[in-house]
Amino acid sequence: MPELPEVETTRRGIEPHVVGARVTEVIVRRYDLRQPVSPCIIILEGRCILAVRRRSKYLLLDIDDGTTLLIHLGMSGSLRVIDPADVWKKHDHVGIRLENGKQLRFHDPRRFGLVLRLTENDPMSHVLLSSLGPEPLENEFTESYLHGFCQKRSAAIKQVIMDSKVVVGVGNIYASESLFRAGIRPQTPANKLSKPRITKLVAAIRAVLTDAIQEGGTTLRDFLNSDGEPGYFKQRLYVYDRKNEPCRVCGAPIRHAVLGQRATYWCPVCQK
Repeated sequence: MPELPEVETTRRGIEPHVVGARVTEVIVRRYDLRQPVSPCIIILEGRCILAVRRRSKYLLLDIDDGTTLLIHLGMSGSLRVIDPADVWKKHDHVGIRLENGKQLRFHDPRRFGLVLRLTENDPMSHVLLSSLGPEPLENEFTESYLHGFCQKRSAAIKQVIMDSKVVVGVGNIYASESLFRAGIRPQTPANKLSKPRITKLVAAIRAVLTDAIQEGGTTLRDFLNSDGEPGYFKQRLYVYDRKNEPCRVCGAPIRHAVLGQRATYWCPVCQK
């Protein structure tokens, strides 16, 4: 599914086209997503979009009436700025037409995404956002914070950093790549890691996610950038989806196992 880098790439892609633009028409072709599309989003017509933010894998469009439009891309969704005259595809479910002559169109083949209008004064208090951990690229995510959390957990470190209550946005691909860069095996119990090793891991998570954002996200079957082009970070993956292939650093065959019901990859030499 689209992860933090893909969502951040989308945010940056749509931001210059929608911020400051007034909504002239809202079209909903299907309401039955993971949660029903908020019927009241029609109220957005005539309102202005003030900002586009991201919290974890959620996009938040701030509206000038004090509400927020929350969008989640689900398993296979995408959000693009297009010409309103473009033919609607089978899985195009929501279109938001803007006075600048463009349309923000939500596409979701598996219908596991979300398009919700939040009316809370503080959207971060919404049930979907209130329990999320810190952003991995923000100042709150430090080695002291992660080390303190890990001291309380005996679960495998990969499962811990993929827990959105610990830190958001470290999905399966990026967890595997970060642990490789930090030289840590994914099965290592979190409470067995020293603070110096946690320091390396925090730095690795930041570096992997930053690189992925710069490269436009990871090329997955269902994901395209906001401009319709696939991301390119997959070309630079060191371990993920490389079972039995030689490690790019030492040449040892990459190992594979299922950990927490997720495919897990590591190098038996480079990761201890």
